[in-house]
Amino acid sequence: MQTRKKYIFLALLASWLLLFFFGGDQLHRFAFFSERKAEAQRNWPRWTDQSLLKSFADPEELQSDGDPSVPSPRERRVAQLSIYKNSRCRMETCFDFSRCEKHGFRVFTYPRDRDQPISESYSKILTSIERSRYYTPNPEEACLFILSIDTLDRDHLSGQYIHNVDEKIRGFPLWNGGRNHLIFNLYSGTWPNYTEDLGFDIGQAILAKASFYTESFRPGFDISIPLFPKDHPQHGGERGWLYQDSVPPKKKYLLVFKGKRYLTGIGSGTRNALHHIHNGKDIISLTTCKHGKDWERHKDTRCDKDNLNYEKFDYQELLHNSTFCIVPRGRRLGSFRFLEALQAACIPVLLSDGWELPFAEAIDWGKAAVVGNERLLLQIPSAVRCIHPERVLAFQQQTQFLWDAYFSSVDKIVHTTLEIIKDRLLQHRSRSRFLWNTLPGGLLALPDFSTYLGDFPFYHLQRGSSPSKKFTAFIRATSMAGSLSQPILRLIQAVSGSQYCAQILVLWSSEKPSPPSGKWPQTTVPLTVIQGRGKVSDRFFPYAAIQTDAVLSLDEHTSLSTSEVDFAFVVWRSFPERIVGFPAQSHFWDAEQRRWGYTSKWTNELSIILTTAAFYHRYYHSLFTEYLPARLRELVDGLAACEDLLMNILVAAVTKLPPIKVAQRKQHKEAVPQQGKGTAGGRHLSQQQDCLNQLADWFGYMPLVSSQLRLDPVLFKDQVSILRKKYPHLDKP
Repeated sequence: MQTRKKYIFLALLASWLLLFFFGGDQLHRFAFFSERKAEAQRNWPRWTDQSLLKSFADPEELQSDGDPSVPSPRERRVAQLSIYKNSRCRMETCFDFSRCEKHGFRVFTYPRDRDQPISESYSKILTSIERSRYYTPNPEEACLFILSIDTLDRDHLSGQYIHNVDEKIRGFPLWNGGRNHLIFNLYSGTWPNYTEDLGFDIGQAILAKASFYTESFRPGFDISIPLFPKDHPQHGGERGWLYQDSVPPKKKYLLVFKGKRYLTGIGSGTRNALHHIHNGKDIISLTTCKHGKDWERHKDTRCDKDNLNYEKFDYQELLHNSTFCIVPRGRRLGSFRFLEALQAACIPVLLSDGWELPFAEAIDWGKAAVVGNERLLLQIPSAVRCIHPERVLAFQQQTQFLWDAYFSSVDKIVHTTLEIIKDRLLQHRSRSRFLWNTLPGGLLALPDFSTYLGDFPFYHLQRGSSPSKKFTAFIRATSMAGSLSQPILRLIQAVSGSQYCAQILVLWSSEKPSPPSGKWPQTTVPLTVIQGRGKVSDRFFPYAAIQTDAVLSLDEHTSLSTSEVDFAFVVWRSFPERIVGFPAQSHFWDAEQRRWGYTSKWTNELSIILTTAAFYHRYYHSLFTEYLPARLRELVDGLAACEDLLMNILVAAVTKLPPIKVAQRKQHKEAVPQQGKGTAGGRHLSQQQDCLNQLADWFGYMPLVSSQLRLDPVLFKDQVSILRKKYPHLDKP
């Protein structure tokens, strides 16, 4: 028994010795190779052909664990929860719809405190709201409220930072925890992290913010707006840089960037790497370290060379001559470069991960911009080279449309924000993304008129459709006699004889009552008399009785034949978005007076068709009454012949196209009064010019477009008998 125990003990001892001898060596080797493996992971391999490979980054740059100033995702979430305490707000939970039921969508701005400083940009925002058709000075009627406190710059290092905002807004009786309030912001956070901290609790208010981070954005509630400079125009704005003769779409440079390079801090990673794609030929990427107070203290070995190359190119010249423009993030996600690229028709290549793009709820940015990834910068050149020229041109055209429709002025940025909110209130009557992303744009396609594309004059070409085959004659009568004159009787007979006439509406604008029904002539089409209110603007009111797409606007003294009416209507059906008519006039720039002039003389050019004898789409009645503010309609009622100018300017602003003049018999020309004859004629002309300049000032530019086009049924003399032609009466002398 003792011997057996002895052998067992010796066997266990031998096993431990063998394990220690062989296993220890393996453990040592395992530790050795683990260290080698860790070292290999920390260092890039030493390739045998390393000298032949182009170096895109230093190993130390790639091994770095990231900028310590960049907040981690967890830190961002904590900051977000501390800022947006109502982060789950939606329109259904944080907005009182009942305030909008009685008076509709009305917006109230808090009274401005003279002792409270307001930046130029915020003053423009408030002015835009007060200029809009939704503004109300009565808070009891309001559906949406705008603070008078400037909340645009919430960087506490800025001189425009407003302190104690929380205390101030809590003292407002209308604040109600931010419910039904809209807050605008362009800059949030400060050095070094630039978090989205606004420095006050926004409560349940809607936030319209630039550089919006997707994790902080509340979909369907907040609105992302573009970052715009303080000198951005109040209204109107400059046109885009792409013109009809700007072909081919590819320009001198394929891809460009010129801007600051941050040496440290948030945003430095992307901009520090931009020099890798520069080839000095068709890709120009220029950065400079020369900004900030202590840039020399942080400058690296590339700074001197970068600063030297930076001065060799002009920024505006690069914008004009490049197909694509890199738009990287700065300290914040957005930058002024985004709007600059849009205006220049330089397709934006966005390198700003996590940026909620401006008005993305409505705008399809996939048709106008290339959204890249900051970590895949080196793939950008090859990606943009693969885009077909036809698609490049489509991108450029879309940038111009978006710039002009939504971004060229503070008015358009603010009004787009308001329209998006309004669409949320009545989703069954909201605009589709097609309306937002197709000419003339969401601001000019009113859903209150219709949500069916065929009811608008702009979309027939895309849909392959045509407007209705009948028209409504709309005659404005102002006779002081209280009886029917011979001119209006002849006009009714001529118009009713048209094969395309569906009905005749007479707007009786005289102070005396209209003649009884028995006094009106018998016609083959229905004739209805509408009692007006005595205002000139009544002729463009959207009367429910107008059921056809086409409206033939006439005055009681207009003289037309049935052939002229028929031909003009046929022409209009080919151009339903334009004004088509007979008496034409034009505008011009008076260099001596430095104002716009107006002339009724017969010239080769025309830009205005008088609505005393013109076809246009009935949608323009709704646009005239509902889109334009009441102040402009009051201007029309106070100045002679101003309604013609306003309607022509409105249609030109929508379509960017001139009106069309059609043939008119020679004797009508002789009936046109000579411009400026007599005291009354001079006063009339002076009022028209005053009206023209006031309208140009309100729009911020002159929308009218000149043309030399006139459409006639017969363009030359031939041997065919007049009686065999389609419009024989137009050829008679």
